[in-house]
Amino acid sequence: MQVPSLLLCGLCIALPVFVRADVCKDITMPNETSSVDQPFAFNCTYPPITSGEVHITWYKNSSKIPITKNSESRIHQDQTWILFLPLALRDTGIYQCIIKDRNSCHRIHLNLIVHEEYWCNASRNGLRNLSDEYKQILHVGNDGSLTCHLIFPESCVFGLIKWYKDCKEIKGERFTPLGAMLTVNNVSVEDRGSYACQAWLTHMGKTYMVLNSITVNTTERTGHGGNIPKIIYPKNNSIEVLPGSTLIVDCKIIDTRDNTNLRCWKVRNTLVDDYYKESRRVREGIENPVPFREHISYTVNITFVEVKMEDYDLPFMCHAGVSTAYIILKLPVPDFRAYLIFGLLALTVVAVSVVCLYNVFKIDVVLWYRSAFRSTETMEDGKLYDAYVLYPKPHQESQSHAMDMLVLKILPEVLERQCGYKLFIFGRDEFPGQAVADVIYENTRLCRRLIVILVPESPSFRLLKNMLEEQIAVYNALIQDGIKVILIELEKIDNYTAMPESIQYIRQKHGAVQWSGDSTEQAQCAKSTFWKQVRYRMPPRRYPPSSPIQLLQHTPCDHRAGSGEDSAGLVIH
Repeated sequence: MQVPSLLLCGLCIALPVFVRADVCKDITMPNETSSVDQPFAFNCTYPPITSGEVHITWYKNSSKIPITKNSESRIHQDQTWILFLPLALRDTGIYQCIIKDRNSCHRIHLNLIVHEEYWCNASRNGLRNLSDEYKQILHVGNDGSLTCHLIFPESCVFGLIKWYKDCKEIKGERFTPLGAMLTVNNVSVEDRGSYACQAWLTHMGKTYMVLNSITVNTTERTGHGGNIPKIIYPKNNSIEVLPGSTLIVDCKIIDTRDNTNLRCWKVRNTLVDDYYKESRRVREGIENPVPFREHISYTVNITFVEVKMEDYDLPFMCHAGVSTAYIILKLPVPDFRAYLIFGLLALTVVAVSVVCLYNVFKIDVVLWYRSAFRSTETMEDGKLYDAYVLYPKPHQESQSHAMDMLVLKILPEVLERQCGYKLFIFGRDEFPGQAVADVIYENTRLCRRLIVILVPESPSFRLLKNMLEEQIAVYNALIQDGIKVILIELEKIDNYTAMPESIQYIRQKHGAVQWSGDSTEQAQCAKSTFWKQVRYRMPPRRYPPSSPIQLLQHTPCDHRAGSGEDSAGLVIH
């Protein structure tokens, strides 16, 4: 039961497709008459439908076999065209053009009639068979033009076109061949008559002759009305283009079928082909007519092979009878928005780079600035010391030895002797017999910084033995005087939860400096990374005017270096 159900579903899906493919809507049935032995082409186009993506197929009569697309065949489909090279009497009949898209199918019936027609005797100029006859009008007293309607696909290339009147080739100053047009200056009544244009068509290496008959009447232009062609583009506008560029501009014109207006491009009242005759840098293209039921749409382009400065601010006029419109080439206006955006981006990149570099080299920059711009003014802040050193008494012997080495030997060596700071170290500088709380309370108020040495002890954290009094003194100093605190870890501390909240807050906000535990001479140099971080957190030094003798009193960081830059007295702060 499943297989029949699947077949039924497939049939239900496919059936509408087959039905839609066979049922097409007839939209038009044009009649075309042409002469035997003439090339003939018809374009299957219906703008409301063929403007999108469609599939076009040509058939003859009711045949289900489509016209071949082999370009070597006498009758074949060329893109959307059906092309006869040339026509034969047996080609008379009805041809169908099927236009399909995803949702619809339309059909155009072409009624083609092929006959023999003679414009002149076979012995006279060899002008025998004529294609479809055209009727055109010239207006007496004006300049006009006749058009040789050569409507073929792009694969067909035309050569020189000759013009005839009453079986004689046209010659004279008033008549000028211009592409597929014959311009007629100062039209007179005698210019009416029977004309013909002869063109040679080349397709796939083979040459065919096209001969169109044109019946020309003359009339007095009494007014304007519908005889005035309409220029859709240009609209007297300017075009921005860079020098050296290639530019193609189309002049789009709508004109009535019986009008013979001259359509061309001029500059300074001269045809562009004549104005640029030597360089051929600017030239007019071939006129492309598209016939409709009540009018013909023309496109005449002008090509600038290379735009030069001399072309700017010069009106290039498109003429269509009495109608004119122009374009003017202009240099592009600089896009200041692009420059502004680029400038802002560059400024942002520079700012971000500066911030990143400052964050990386912030300490070195600040210390260099302090060293380069030393202040000789004394601080009027009432302080006697640059920093108060507060440290615990570790229980472990190794930690106690390291603590004493750092606090009592290395700190004074670097900060006091090399850098010139004045420290108050608890256990070294207090007077005998003073209460611990009084020492801490009084001396922290006289210091600009508070250096706290931390050791990892658990679970209880003790700064000194008298924990309560000393913490009260530290908190009072922090809260009342607001002095900055420098945390130095004797060893790496991963967990601060057992420490006082004030220490946790300072660690989170300002971080801590970890002592490397190295007591070598290089580690005691003020230029090492550890001491740079400590000096960065210390207040800037005020230097009294120094003499050369005073500078020699300090011990250099590197005894092997003899330059003044490495001496301790010139250490960057």
